[in-house]
Amino acid sequence: MQQQAVNTNVDQWRQAGHFSEFQNQTVFNRHNQGPPQSDKPSLVLIHGFPTASWDWHRMWGDLEQQFELTAVDMLGFGLSGKPAQLKYTIALQSDLHEFVLQQRGISNCHLLVHDYGVSVAQELLARQLENQLRFQIKSCIFLNGGLFHGIHRPLLIQKLLASPLGFLLPPLMGKGSLQRSMRRIFSPQFQPDQWEIDQMWSLIEQADGRRAIPKVSRYMHERRVHYHRWLNALQQAKVPLRLVSGSLDPISGANLAQAYRELIPNPDVVDLTDTGHYPQLENPGAVLNACRAFWNDLPV
Repeated sequence: MQQQAVNTNVDQWRQAGHFSEFQNQTVFNRHNQGPPQSDKPSLVLIHGFPTASWDWHRMWGDLEQQFELTAVDMLGFGLSGKPAQLKYTIALQSDLHEFVLQQRGISNCHLLVHDYGVSVAQELLARQLENQLRFQIKSCIFLNGGLFHGIHRPLLIQKLLASPLGFLLPPLMGKGSLQRSMRRIFSPQFQPDQWEIDQMWSLIEQADGRRAIPKVSRYMHERRVHYHRWLNALQQAKVPLRLVSGSLDPISGANLAQAYRELIPNPDVVDLTDTGHYPQLENPGAVLNACRAFWNDLPV
């Protein structure tokens, strides 16, 4: 049964999770309340840039009825550590997920991923193809994100942050610039309100997080460097994949869905024609329906 989406603020989200340590850095984790239930499959939720695991809050109550959930604030994001001098890479964030799942004793799981998280999922799928992954991925659902270098259309601010001059920008960034960017990439029907922008900004501001954003932003260069590896991870995947695409996203919406249909064998795509870049926040009910239809058709 689908619940009505409930808003959870960042403080409530923090209180429902816990902190651990990975490579001398503090990492925020969130999973189901109470002891693990062995009869539930595991689902790992991987968030996007520049926010955090909080992005899943409107789907969390429904998903935890069906799954044992794991969500991590990756390094440089949200409530986790954001050291300015750390070299942030997709490989590092993938190592983090392997570590967390190993600590939780999870040997296999499904993935639901968004934005920056799609690259982490591609790296994990590549490792699985190479028999180098410490757990088994059973399926993966992608939401909007830059699966293919050269197809996605980053905002100007994203390009500048990822450039050699990106370190100059954090002092100039504020809640107003975040609001303008988010309103450009959300659909007209599901515009973020001030409360939502406030939560996003508080996640960025945690631990003086603006300092880390230029280094984290360099993931866009990694998509170019690892293009063939990460494309192969999708084309040769031995597990079911689905793309749930917010078509009105100017960064990775209809353009991504078209490329996915052209590049991926037997593409499974669900188009949300009234939704933008953040489907799980804008239209959580439609995302749940698309995900559940996919999971219900998986082999037992």
